[in-house]
Amino acid sequence: MNKTVYKLRPSDYWRIGKHESWFADMAAKGLHLKKMGIHFAKFVKGEPRKMRYRIDVSIKKKVTQEQIKMYAESGWDYVTSYGFFHVFLSPEELDAPELHTDPTEQSFTLKELDKKLAMNAVIVVVGMILMVGMLSSIWFLDRTPTFFMVEGMVIQQTILSLFIGYSAYTSLQAAISIRALRKDLIVGKPIDHHEPWKRHYRLKSMIAFLFTVVVGLSAIIPFVQLVKMDTKTMPEASIDLPFVRLADVEQNPALVRDEPYMIDNVDWGNRYTYNWSPLAPVQYETDENGVVPGRMWKDGSGEYSPSIQTKVYQLSVPAMADNLISDLIKRYNYEYSSEDFVKTKHPTFDHLIVHEEEAMNEVFASKGKAVIHVRYYGYANINAIIENIEDKIELVLE
Repeated sequence: MNKTVYKLRPSDYWRIGKHESWFADMAAKGLHLKKMGIHFAKFVKGEPRKMRYRIDVSIKKKVTQEQIKMYAESGWDYVTSYGFFHVFLSPEELDAPELHTDPTEQSFTLKELDKKLAMNAVIVVVGMILMVGMLSSIWFLDRTPTFFMVEGMVIQQTILSLFIGYSAYTSLQAAISIRALRKDLIVGKPIDHHEPWKRHYRLKSMIAFLFTVVVGLSAIIPFVQLVKMDTKTMPEASIDLPFVRLADVEQNPALVRDEPYMIDNVDWGNRYTYNWSPLAPVQYETDENGVVPGRMWKDGSGEYSPSIQTKVYQLSVPAMADNLISDLIKRYNYEYSSEDFVKTKHPTFDHLIVHEEEAMNEVFASKGKAVIHVRYYGYANINAIIENIEDKIELVLE
């Protein structure tokens, strides 16, 4: 039984001369074409032979038996088809006449394919424009592109857009190349059946490898995020995790936990959520709500009930920290203006921005690859929050 060998195609499907040359070179090495796939060609191992290969183009994907018989009588045997391209071979010693002796006449075989590829290119380019528009709205409508990247919300869509963009590029390239080939045939310039293919083979191999990696990652990332994401009820005792606790800020032994808000056995009023993304492999988001019995808010609105929300990021690229803080401010500033967020120098942090209102303090801090955002409602001094962030940010850096 003859051994089967699969090889990556050296070029794009519409490059007729390169494929004919490649098939002939493979036959000279004892690899004889059996079948063509989208990315790979199937060969049967045999004796090395000098063979000539020719590709005939037809808008019909199936070659007729009459055509196969007619070409066979001229010394050309049918091998296989891929799309609108049909492959025939003839031993070199037979010196069979060319399938098409008149380039101008051969140009008419490309007329319908030329139209079809042009239409395909238009459709794919329109699809790419729509995809880019949708992605741009996700990235820039909220003006927080770094935040979306770090949270891992648009990585898969971005990879998909790159894939669609490459598909649009190859569709345009196909349409332009076939039109150029047709024009050459019309003026009497024949196809180069010995066109060099090795440079394109190396390029194709590199692109195929990169796309395999990229598409594989785009498929894996959502599953990794789903597996790693976890939400738990915040334990009342202090835990060695890198987020600021309400009790550590309040420093009031009378503080107790607010009424639980239970969903799926998690108290969502007092919870922490762990998440992951390629650009921030460690992420935490927390909520804590407490009550101090017998103490009232100064405006008399009810029992004093301080709360704290924290977002923590360990970045893969520390240089993103500044942009991430800017995006967090934009995303969570609500009714406040940018002037309310004051940049402050601090010996511990690379960046420290504070926002103070009555009964509300907010801090954005970064150091190296660590970013922490804390929003606190209560009467504790903002310095208590900053001091706690100093301690917790070291845990993020570990």
